Amino acid sequence: MKIGFLTNALVEQAKRSGSNEFQNLEQVAGWAVEHGFSDLECGPMLPLDRAAFEKVLGEGRISITALIYCRNYLSTNEEEAAGHIAELKKRIEFAGALGIEKVITSTGIDKSIEEGIYDRDPAVKDRGNLIRKIPVRSLDKVVDIFGPLVDLAEKNNVKICFENCPLMGNIAISPVMWREVFGRLSSDKIGLCYDPSHLVWEMIDPYAPIKEFGNRIFQVHAKDTAIDRDRLAETGILTDFSWWSYRIPGRGELDWKKMLGLLKEIGFNGTISLEHEDADYEGSVEAVEKGLIDGKAFLEKHI
Repeated sequence: MKIGFLTNALVEQAKRSGSNEFQNLEQVAGWAVEHGFSDLECGPMLPLDRAAFEKVLGEGRISITALIYCRNYLSTNEEEAAGHIAELKKRIEFAGALGIEKVITSTGIDKSIEEGIYDRDPAVKDRGNLIRKIPVRSLDKVVDIFGPLVDLAEKNNVKICFENCPLMGNIAISPVMWREVFGRLSSDKIGLCYDPSHLVWEMIDPYAPIKEFGNRIFQVHAKDTAIDRDRLAETGILTDFSWWSYRIPGRGELDWKKMLGLLKEIGFNGTISLEHEDADYEGSVEAVEKGLIDGKAFLEKHI
């Protein structure tokens, strides 16, 4: 397994701080090499500068095996949705041209259905219908949109990885929905960027799916989730989300020795990519750097 990181946190913090650091891929790659990372997952804050990517890849000091672009492709704003789809296509073609293996993304969720613009599914009678999204309702539209995108991925020899975060407009958020999506988009170029941190606060077993979906796990996001059980006891799961927070690996609920052991059992030899969203390691470029370095050190103990 390789240890990499998603570039967003470092690039975004540098921009917020007004720093001249990490404004381009070469700067990010140089820092990553210096601190012993072996892979990069390049986020949309880094421009798709072909010359820069070719230079970094040509030097051979670090791999770039994934681009990431997560958006709601079923936005009710048709112009916005079309723009997102065009950007995703651009990344699939860009990755294919440069031999970058994966493009990580979300699926989309049709909020107009959830808001009652379309008729409710008469087959859904449960009370939860009034207070939560029902992802399966967007399945047909997701399949319609991603059918041509899968064809494009196959043409470019690129894997599309659905990240299982529910917060971006996404239906690929649980084992139940993964079965539905993979059943309808039956290509070996479709799989998961497996992020167990979301499963923790969704109250889904983060370990059991690894065996069932092992052949679909193309990338792993290394992020942990801490749960404030005292806060949860007062708010419940619906009042707000302040009862959970993201952490770097080792600072939350997940058993990473068990997690990485299960990944080894299924023969996973891809990238464990740190997705840094730990508020205790934010506020300055130096803090984000320390979060990535500390997260890497923790993972290395168990790989």
